[in-house]
Amino acid sequence: MTTAPLVAVTGAEGFIGSHLTEALVATGHRVRAMAQYNSFSSYGWLETLPPETLAEVDIVLGDVRDPGSVHDLLQDAETAYHLAALIAIPYSYRAPHSYVDTNITGTLNVLEAVRQLGTPRLVHTSTSETYGTAQTVPITEDHPINTQSPYAASKAGGDRLADSYHASFDTPVITLRPFNTYGPRQSMRAVIPTVIGQIAAGSRRITLGDLRPTRDFTYVEDTARAFLAVGTAPLDQVAGRTFNAGTGTEISIGDLVRLIGKVMNTDLDIHEDDQRVRPTGSEVMRLIADATRLHHATGWEPAHTLEEGLTHTATFFSDPANLARYKTDIYNI
Repeated sequence: MTTAPLVAVTGAEGFIGSHLTEALVATGHRVRAMAQYNSFSSYGWLETLPPETLAEVDIVLGDVRDPGSVHDLLQDAETAYHLAALIAIPYSYRAPHSYVDTNITGTLNVLEAVRQLGTPRLVHTSTSETYGTAQTVPITEDHPINTQSPYAASKAGGDRLADSYHASFDTPVITLRPFNTYGPRQSMRAVIPTVIGQIAAGSRRITLGDLRPTRDFTYVEDTARAFLAVGTAPLDQVAGRTFNAGTGTEISIGDLVRLIGKVMNTDLDIHEDDQRVRPTGSEVMRLIADATRLHHATGWEPAHTLEEGLTHTATFFSDPANLARYKTDIYNI
């Protein structure tokens, strides 16, 4: 009898992490999933997965900021997927130290555990925000790093640590850089759930920040498949490399809102709110991915159009049980 491979996931309780956990189980993996320790013993979005999926998941409470927690999590794992991070850009203006602690020191703890344990593979999560506003389009992995928020800077710091461990210790790390992921279970701090959530709650007056920036939106199931692609590809094709995951198409926030209105068959009254506008110089105005490298190395490509993904997302948020988990009437930072 063959034992299914064991993989470890940090940030498993979150939006992308829970979808990745689900995808890993569906492809025959056993998962040891870290959810951030809390006194409520909450497992976040993992609690919503089907019982048959959770039967293959060993959930542990811990914290990537604690080296011991990370070491225990990675023990005997064949692959580590590192997704734990603080992600809200507006909150990084208020609490930058917490971003350094989680996104840089947390990543250092994962890298050290991988090095000490000899973990065969580590997939580290970056973000398209590290590029800043596009200087050339589409954005390849060779685009300059230009961090325009404390969040982006902390993620770039983690990326540089990952690169340095590969160069210094031959640590088998792969960096995946997703562009703007969206879908069911996403936080209301992101634009698509903000709009869909307000509509699902009955509002037709949609309040947002700057409507001009463009983004490359990738449906969460496609992002999860990108993690699986680099996590299972021949190691010599991916180790020590950074890969973009995006669709190669862009849409402005204003046009996105109008498309959501079309998908949800709703006429919208759109308003800009100064509270939601990033500080001058911090707004990333344009992001569009070139994912050619990922496709050539693994065969990955997105399977969902934006309209298809928005339809699935709207269905999720329109379910009263799902919507009840969110606060649609406040500005979520």
